[in-house]
Amino acid sequence: MPRGMANVTAARPDSQATGVGLPVSRSLAAVQNEIWDVAVVGGGNAALVAALTARRAGARVVLLERSPRWMRGGNTRHTRNIRCVHRAADAYNTGPYLEDELWRDLCAVGDGPSNERLARFTVQASETAPQLMSSLGVRWQPPLASTLHLDRTNRFFLGGGKALVNVYYRAAEAMEITAIYDSAVTALEFDGLRCCALIVKSGESAFRLRARSVVCASGGFEANVDWLRQYWGPAANNYIIRGTPYNDGSILRELMDAGAATAGHQLGFHAIAVDARAPRFDGGIATRLDVVPFGIAVNKDGQRFYDEGEDIWPKRYATWGGLIGQQPDQIAFGLWDSKVSRLFLPPMYPPASAGSVGELAQQLGLDPTSVSSTVKQFNAAVLGDGVFDATRLDTCRTVGLDPPKSHWAQRVDTPPYYGIPMRPGVTFTYMGVAVDDDARVLCADGKRFDNVFAAGEIMSGNILSTGYLAGFGLTIGTVWGRHAGAEAARYVG
Repeated sequence: MPRGMANVTAARPDSQATGVGLPVSRSLAAVQNEIWDVAVVGGGNAALVAALTARRAGARVVLLERSPRWMRGGNTRHTRNIRCVHRAADAYNTGPYLEDELWRDLCAVGDGPSNERLARFTVQASETAPQLMSSLGVRWQPPLASTLHLDRTNRFFLGGGKALVNVYYRAAEAMEITAIYDSAVTALEFDGLRCCALIVKSGESAFRLRARSVVCASGGFEANVDWLRQYWGPAANNYIIRGTPYNDGSILRELMDAGAATAGHQLGFHAIAVDARAPRFDGGIATRLDVVPFGIAVNKDGQRFYDEGEDIWPKRYATWGGLIGQQPDQIAFGLWDSKVSRLFLPPMYPPASAGSVGELAQQLGLDPTSVSSTVKQFNAAVLGDGVFDATRLDTCRTVGLDPPKSHWAQRVDTPPYYGIPMRPGVTFTYMGVAVDDDARVLCADGKRFDNVFAAGEIMSGNILSTGYLAGFGLTIGTVWGRHAGAEAARYVG
């Protein structure tokens, strides 16, 4: 198992912090003339936790954030909770969520963990993640009691992802970590298995930055549509990228070109159902659609194609991006009626609405006859004596229908009727670099790099395969950011 995390000492997140951002504290000339203990590539949760952990261990740290300051934080900007082990209910969780249950939940999604040893470590280490986050200034809010079923398993941070990012940057400023925005690492220089320098493009200039150790926490390649197209073909042209447009996999490609081993399947990604009218990039959580368990989903031919009530939403919502991606033209439509319209988070854009199913289909550009027939068959198959309960796996199901609806099956029969177009919304990719127990990047020939570590989405393929649990991306980033930062600092002594 990986070594234990570095001891967490009290941070001073409010000490002398003058704003929510960390300015460039030295000139670029001064930065490039120094030899840093730890250079962290990235500016989201995993990168910030790595930088803060390394700094607490005494290392001199520079953080290179590719985005401008106003977009700092990567995909973390769109998060709001973390899934973690806890032993009892408290002000922020409604009940215990023990290690064995989280492990079972992780094993039950997709094909299960990619590397069981590293995944088990992630689950175990998640228990102390809230303590670390609190010590850095993160504040919490009461659980979200809703149909998302997260009030017991997940812990919500006050203000969401942008607030989390701001808290961490304030802590970094107080701890005198140097952060540089608009700074893309375009190349990694190696001397054998040791990374000796990073080539950084900042504005119109480029410079060479030297560091004794490097933590790569720059995300996956989901924003690189050309790369996605290599695996998914023309279908990738219809994908919506939920997160930052800066996650193009450039650091992942640099590491692969340098001989890094990969982990995770090329086709693996966390993708959900999002509004087809969402912006191509950076729509985040606001464009997510939660209607699927409470209505039916049809493709462009007006046909249902999967069980909308297979399991509770946090365990299955991330399957729907891939499912929609397999449909003609990578589009589907969520349909529901008025009796369930208040049971889920409303969509950001208004849905289509009509007094009949046929009229609704017409508004959505679907064949009215086909959709009306599908709804009629579904309604006839709904079991009449089921007890609807949005808070658990209930007894409302269909009989004799293929595909079935296993839970929350109610007839779509109460006007007005509503519908919304859905596309795959890719959050992050799973294929990344392979790491060992110390978060050090492994080489394809079985060796490992001397001083290169990885955390977050760029190494999530070591843990995730094809499925996802709500809030677990923050878990991976926090656990492995802390671990990579500690090991990078340990390496430089």
